[in-house]
Amino acid sequence: MANSNHKSASPHRGSSRGRLPSGQPNPVDIHVGGRVRLRRTLMGMSQEKLGESIGLTFQQVQKYERGANRIGASRLFDLSRVLDVPVSFFFDDMAETVQDQSPVAVARGVSGLSEEPASFEADPMTKRETLELVRAYYSITDPQVRRRVYDLAKALAAVGEVKK
Repeated sequence: MANSNHKSASPHRGSSRGRLPSGQPNPVDIHVGGRVRLRRTLMGMSQEKLGESIGLTFQQVQKYERGANRIGASRLFDLSRVLDVPVSFFFDDMAETVQDQSPVAVARGVSGLSEEPASFEADPMTKRETLELVRAYYSITDPQVRRRVYDLAKALAAVGEVKK
């Protein structure tokens, strides 16, 4: 007689596909997607152009960038080649709190969270304003002018810190 138990041997596998118990995308996937967006934007590449380069629609690229869809290893490899970065780039600058919420950590209950995490603060390095500012800054060809813009930005930030 055949075994009627068709469930997976692992109690942690299911249809969540790495998502948090709430159904939200995993923070690691959100981070990786944000790094894809950061690099694509710094290169001045559209989602459509990136999608064409790796055989996807711009909507699929959007989902990757938001972390709504997980990026498989082979796709991550393709992205690293098109975006001209090592695969490790997508994991750089990952906060420890994000690392602690990997799918395995969540499934094993070792993520260090006693309750569901609050919404994640967007990394300022992934905001469009930041990316446009960096691109504009580096498009200033005169090194002295670029340095003065840098000094001005730092001085304005210091004034803002004093008022807090």
